[in-house]
Amino acid sequence: MSAASPASPTHARLVVVHPDAEVLAEAVASRLVTRLLDVQSTRSPVHVVLTGGTVGIASLAALARHPARDAVDWTGVHLWWGDERFLASGDPDRNETQAREALLDHLPQLPAAHVHPVPGTDAVATPEESAERYAAELAAFAAEGSAVPEFDVLLLGMGPDGHVASLFPGHPGLDVAGVPTAGVHDSPKPPPLRVTLTFEALAAARQTWVVAAGAEKAPAVAAALGGADLHETPAAAVAGTERTLWLVDAAAARTDAAR
Repeated sequence: MSAASPASPTHARLVVVHPDAEVLAEAVASRLVTRLLDVQSTRSPVHVVLTGGTVGIASLAALARHPARDAVDWTGVHLWWGDERFLASGDPDRNETQAREALLDHLPQLPAAHVHPVPGTDAVATPEESAERYAAELAAFAAEGSAVPEFDVLLLGMGPDGHVASLFPGHPGLDVAGVPTAGVHDSPKPPPLRVTLTFEALAAARQTWVVAAGAEKAPAVAAALGGADLHETPAAAVAGTERTLWLVDAAAARTDAAR
């Protein structure tokens, strides 16, 4: 079944440009602390979807050393992932492993049961089985009638090809419908086996933050913000229900590099 194109956001995307990748990571960390504190002032629990990648992990490391880190009530935070490499738990290439080293291991207040990693090869045999188990985990924390929690923050990195999570240009995963997760085979970016949230799950986020740095990302940033077709630039299709932020460095925002 082919997925319908995600609905257009009812609000404008806000593009925030920082001088370089290092400043960008620090700014994302500060913004995330503020968002968590703001949400916790009105409701709990808070659901956050983490991303991997160089800037994504640097942002988590910046959060680990942020002076306001412990002002957050981490006992009321649930952490998820937008995608994962289908590798064994603890593999250094897993987004989860890198996130634990950068941030989670520095948060003794964070309950282990509030960390929701995607099952790896040590737990299941195929990406599809992993996706099914992850879908069940998501559903357990979702409101009645929903497949996933209403994520308070969805962090997404973006590749030079415009992919987000493990939704790649021209890949069959772009058209998966009716389920919140999917197994990925033949990923153009190694490793070939992955698990990803689908567009339908990504659309459940209140706030979506796309984080990108480097001149090699500039063409994809320009294409996504220019309304490219999702099959060519998947990042063009993501939007939060309340707010969509594009957090980029100056190199990724360069219009001359985008030509």
